[in-house]
Amino acid sequence: MYTTIDAHQHFWKFDPVRDSWINDAMKKIRRDFLPEDLRPVLDANGIDGCVVVQSSQSEVENLFQLTNAMQHDFVRGVVGWVDLQAKDIDERLAHWRYYKKLKGFRHVLQDEKDRALMLKKKFLNGISHLEKYGFTYDILIYPDQLKYAYKLAARFPNQKFVIDHIAKPYIKDGRIDGWKQDMQAIAQLPNVFCKISGMVTEADWKQWKPKDFIPYLDVVVEAFGTKRIMYGSDWPVCLVAASYKRMKGIVDQYFKSFSDAEKKAFYGANAIKFYNL
Repeated sequence: MYTTIDAHQHFWKFDPVRDSWINDAMKKIRRDFLPEDLRPVLDANGIDGCVVVQSSQSEVENLFQLTNAMQHDFVRGVVGWVDLQAKDIDERLAHWRYYKKLKGFRHVLQDEKDRALMLKKKFLNGISHLEKYGFTYDILIYPDQLKYAYKLAARFPNQKFVIDHIAKPYIKDGRIDGWKQDMQAIAQLPNVFCKISGMVTEADWKQWKPKDFIPYLDVVVEAFGTKRIMYGSDWPVCLVAASYKRMKGIVDQYFKSFSDAEKKAFYGANAIKFYNL
């Protein structure tokens, strides 16, 4: 058997002010979620390890997640946060490079009023320093930002980028055009990977069916191939729409007929290579 990795999940100690994005409709996840909560879930679903991704934009968050990772071997890597627009960005990255489990960074671009923030001079400067320290970058966006993400990734051909949650297409509405063309375009860049994660939260939470996701999966797998896609759960956010088992069942069914080598790549090897786990 091969090593399996959940390339996208979160831990937090719930704070009603900081975590105000967790609205009334999401009250199921208005509590603490920590490594000891996830471990039995991963074990029950045949997953060996995971990558924890920031859910709060501060460097204090990095220390919280790194502590979790250092105390639990199954947490293989951390995607943290750093102010990419800071004047002292190089010094900050030099500091974080000493934490071996810190693999890369993410900014919540999807919530920015300036939809093209990633193309601003200060932001680009921050991205330009990542490669030197071996850090990856997770792109968290909505479909309207894919064109900007293409320009960002094209500008830094040696920087490793991964699109989170297949760029959150409009699955609930069944809309695919626009998103499809932009995903096909960005997939032409060999330095861009894609996480097949977070799909259930973009669907109708109460009434989705596995077939709702097939057109979107077809686009991503065809565009990126099986060497640049990775499995992620987005646990515990996924719990608003599905149990971990039911969420994973969507991709298990989809990839059932793929070869063992392709499954090995999707369920672990690509994440291990991308994040240098």
